[in-house]
Amino acid sequence: MSTVLTVDHPAWHTYEDGTRARAVRTASGIWTVSLDRAGLHLACVDGSEDVKPEVVTTDPAHLPPAAPAALREGLAELGVTRRLANPWLWDAITTAILRQVVRADQARKVYRAWCSAYGTTVEGPQGALAVAPTPAAVLDLTDKQFAVVGAKFHRTALTAAATHYEQLHSEWEQMEASALAAALTSIPRVGPWTAAAAATDYTGDFYAYPHDDLAVRTWAAKIAPTYAWPGKKDKGFGPLWTGWAGSDRTALHTLTLATLTWGAHAR
Repeated sequence: MSTVLTVDHPAWHTYEDGTRARAVRTASGIWTVSLDRAGLHLACVDGSEDVKPEVVTTDPAHLPPAAPAALREGLAELGVTRRLANPWLWDAITTAILRQVVRADQARKVYRAWCSAYGTTVEGPQGALAVAPTPAAVLDLTDKQFAVVGAKFHRTALTAAATHYEQLHSEWEQMEASALAAALTSIPRVGPWTAAAAATDYTGDFYAYPHDDLAVRTWAAKIAPTYAWPGKKDKGFGPLWTGWAGSDRTALHTLTLATLTWGAHAR
């Protein structure tokens, strides 16, 4: 059975033969993660193998029964899916900040330029892959260096995040998704959407994701086009979406992550 992998994070590279690959930093080293016809591969390329990246499995059997049948059926077609939980909270925060106020393709372009210019580059299965610059490296960058890679707008948020991260990351890393999302809003220029996106990327728990996010709304409407979805400016989408799951955290996680996977996956 083929592996369906969520590739929502901008670090995923796609190669001509269909292989997907990215590099990630764990507490013990840098790993490459790749998906090809032979399956999913994890390899430690720098540091030690002590802390391995974690892959979160999502089963459509946990979708909320109250969700529209067309939506559930479309998501069920994916089968059991897998997503790499970002093992480095700093990268999750960085990624969410770089996604502020820009389209997904532009955010991907800036993220990759940022990592290539100031991060750490390693050799992947089909070429160079880079991880984000450390908080200390970010605090050493000049205004011009932010501008060169297209991150001028994000400079104040990134530097504030780097300062707060260095002081608080040990505490943050122990939190569950909802508490972490709340804690991250203490960073200047990090609002609820950015904080929740970072927290879910890191923990792998999409119960806490900003459920009225444009990506969720867009993919849901494409999966079930005949359903009467609230309009783009209608505030009713979030309560509608979370209401289908009720108090079932696993159901809400499954509904949200499966929908995001439907829009960005490799098989």
